[in-house]
Amino acid sequence: MGEWIVARPDVLGGKPCIRGTRISVELLLELLASGATREDVLRAYPQVTEEGLNAALLYAMHSLRNEVVWEIPVSA
Repeated sequence: MGEWIVARPDVLGGKPCIRGTRISVELLLELLASGATREDVLRAYPQVTEEGLNAALLYAMHSLRNEVVWEIPVSA
């Protein structure tokens, strides 16, 4: 995963992207969430390999794995 996903401040404001592209993990997730298949994504973005797409999904999973939402009551 680490070799496929890079985040550089000078590329898309530091968003995690597939190495060697300006295709963000966010864009790939958005495409898949909107109903595109993996094959659709790979066909539309030939610079993304199957390994790169897998790495993007793993990156997203690891990023969210320990996410916790805390409810903090705020009094007015």
